[in-house]
Amino acid sequence: MLADLERVGYLPKVWLAQREVRELRRLVRYRQQLVDERRRIKLRVSALLRDQRVRSPYASGTKGWLNWLRTTKEVSEESQWILKRHARRLVSLDRDVREVETRLTRVTKKDPLVAALQKQKGIGPVTAWTIRDEIGRFDRFRNGRQLSWFCGLSPRNASSGQRQADAGLIKAGNRQLRSTLMEAAHRLIRFDDPWKVFAEKLLARGKPKCVVVAAAANRWMRRLYHQMQPARLAA
Repeated sequence: MLADLERVGYLPKVWLAQREVRELRRLVRYRQQLVDERRRIKLRVSALLRDQRVRSPYASGTKGWLNWLRTTKEVSEESQWILKRHARRLVSLDRDVREVETRLTRVTKKDPLVAALQKQKGIGPVTAWTIRDEIGRFDRFRNGRQLSWFCGLSPRNASSGQRQADAGLIKAGNRQLRSTLMEAAHRLIRFDDPWKVFAEKLLARGKPKCVVVAAAANRWMRRLYHQMQPARLAA
C-alpha cells in the first residue's frame, strides 16, 4: 500500500535539514535567546525606574545609560543594588551576543547562500543567518507561494458567501523567521525606492500600515525564491 501511495504521489516528501544547517540553527536560536533575555532585563529596568519616578538622561542600552545605572543616586538603596546587577548582566549579555555573532560569521564565511542573501537590499547578517537556518534551501519548495506560506506571510481567507475578506496572516511557520522578515520588509519600504512606491500605493488605497508591510514581505519572499535558486547562485 505504501509503495502504491508513493507511486501515485500521495505521500508528501519531507525535507531533513543537513547537519551544518541544524548546527547553524542552534547558533542562531541561541543568539536570539540572549537577545530576548537582554530585552527582558531592559524592560525590568524601565519598570523599576518608572516605579521610582526617575527618568534616565541617556538612551536605553547605551554606554552612558549603563554607567548611569551603576552610579545613580536618584533611586532607593535597594533599587540601586538591583540596578547595578541588571547593568552587570547586560554587559555580560552584550559580550555573549558579540561572541556568538563572531562565531556565526566564521561558520557562514564560505556559505554561498548567506553571501548571496547579504547582497540583497534590506538583508544584513542576522537576517541572512535566520533565513539560511530556517529555510535551508529555496529549491525544496515548489514555488514562491509555497515558500511564503511556509514563512507565515500568506493572508488567511475569511470569505463567506458574497463577502470577500482576509483575516490577517496564517497561523503557521516559525515566529522568529516571520518576525525577521517583517523587519526586513519595514526596511525595504523605507529605504528602497521600488518598494517605497509599492507601499505608498497600498497606503493610498486605505490599507493599514501593518497590512502593507505584510504584503511587501509576502511579495518580497516570492521574488527571493527565484533569485536564490542554486542554478542562479552558481551562475
